Amino acid sequence: MARGHRAIFPGTFDPVTNGHVDVARRAAHLFDEVVVAVYDAPPKNVMFTTKERVELFKIALGGESAIEVRPYTGLTVNLAHELDAPVLVRGLRIGLDFEHEREMALVWHELAPDVEVIMLIASLEHQYVSSTRVKEIASLGADVSSFVPAHVERALLQRIGRTDA
Repeated sequence: MARGHRAIFPGTFDPVTNGHVDVARRAAHLFDEVVVAVYDAPPKNVMFTTKERVELFKIALGGESAIEVRPYTGLTVNLAHELDAPVLVRGLRIGLDFEHEREMALVWHELAPDVEVIMLIASLEHQYVSSTRVKEIASLGADVSSFVPAHVERALLQRIGRTDA
């Protein structure tokens, strides 16, 4: 990838996982600026508000200067044009992700042929972690500390009413 470009890493991030943080940081090694774009109106129910999801991701990055976290709404490719970001970054965990991401990339390419999609393979330790799975595991009383940053774990446990928060 050519340095000097801005890339967008879009997602719901409900909640942000260690895998999301890993992909954002790895993307920052490829691009001068990465915008983590937290989708404001996902078609699925979310546990955290957009403001909370943005703040949780910002804290997880620890002030990484090359990464901006911001909310957005509307079509992702429209945001890419608005921010002059010619690349969308996506993370791939497992085979099922590939089919979904391939389909999205084809749709985005049809809507905006000038915007490229790159996919980063999740690091081995994050291959099986998803936000949905983390919420499910936490709600069943199990430890999720290896899947999410500590502040996210506290927020998650508090949100689901676990007293060990």
